[in-house]
This record gives sequence, C-alpha cells and structure tokens, in this order.
Amino acid sequence: MRDHKRHDRHHGASATADEQQPAAGANGQSNGQADGDDGVAPGGNGLGGEAAAQAEPQPAAGTGEAAPAPEAAPDAAAELQSTRERLLRLAAEFENYRKRVERERTEAWVRAQGQLAERLLEPLDDLQRIADFDPATTSAVALHEGAEMVEKKFLRALEAAGLEEIDAAGKPFDPTQHEALTTAPAESEEEDDTVAMVYRKGYRFKGVLLRPAQVVVKKHG
Repeated sequence: MRDHKRHDRHHGASATADEQQPAAGANGQSNGQADGDDGVAPGGNGLGGEAAAQAEPQPAAGTGEAAPAPEAAPDAAAELQSTRERLLRLAAEFENYRKRVERERTEAWVRAQGQLAERLLEPLDDLQRIADFDPATTSAVALHEGAEMVEKKFLRALEAAGLEEIDAAGKPFDPTQHEALTTAPAESEEEDDTVAMVYRKGYRFKGVLLRPAQVVVKKHG
C-alpha cells in the first residue's frame, strides 16, 4: 500500500515536470526571439537592412507637380502685319528726314549766296556811279581811279567770302594751279620752268581751285 502511494507520488511529480518543460521551452523560444531581435535590428547593416533600403517607397508616377504648359505660339499673320507697319513708319520717317535735309541744304546755299551778293552791292553802286560819268567832262585819270577803287572793293568782298588769288608771277610752274599757254626763253638755267607772265589770274575758294592761272612759262635752252 505504501509502495503504491509512493509510486503515485513519483508518477505525479514526473507529470508535473513534463508539463513544466514545454513552458520552459516556450520561454526559451521567446527569449531566443527576443535575443535575436536585439542582435539584428531591421534596416541595419545586415542583409535585412539592405533589403529595407532597396524597398524604400518611391514616389508614384503622376504624384509630383505638373509641368508648365507651353506658351501659345504668336499669331504669325499678326506679327507679319506689325512688322510691315513698323517698316512703313520707318520708311516714312526716313523720307521726311531726307526732304528736311535737302530743304535745309538749299536754304543754307541760298543764305550763303545772299550774303555774297550783299557784299557785292557796294562795289556795284560805285561801278554804276562811274558808268554815269559824263565822258565830255570826265578825264581818263578820274575814270581809271574810279575803276581801281571798284576793283579793290570787289576783291575785298570776295576775299571776305573765301576767295583766294593765285600768286603765279615769278613762281615755279605748277600744273595743278597753272595753265601754260605758251613758253618764253629763259636767260639762265635757274629760271627754267618758272612763270614769266600771267595772262589771266587764277583763284581758289577756301582752298578749292576755281580756275587755274593762265601763264607763260620760261624754258632754258
């Protein structure tokens, strides 16, 4: 009887131990999982981390900002018409400018001619007075003096306007300023190609040749 009770107690203890082993195994598995979680963190340096980095969510197509719409092309016909009108305005402005410049040039030329004519009025008055002399009562000397006076006044008026007389007598012959009508013998070699006499005076106007002086040129030998 005692042996039977001892056997039952032993059997109960064994059953109790067997029931406790799964719990311990469960606890071990739980602890192992906990240890594994502490050892390898998700997204770490291991393979799990690389996979997580590669698996990062990408923005879905069409979720970003929309591209700006292209601007509307200008109307070609309207642009052509605008360019044509601008060119027509420029052409009209240039034509007005050309006419204004031509008018101003003409007015300036008229003013210059008027100023020159005004300078010549006084010598003309003297010349008219000489022409009114009575030949029966006027000597040749008086007429000569009056003509010289008018000549000097004319020259002064023209020189004031820019006229220059070409001084040719006794100067070396210059084909750009002198016109040789004939030649005359030179007494020495030094006089060769010099102006012996002036037939008609030459003039320049502000440096521009108006007419060459007609001269006789000396030639030696």
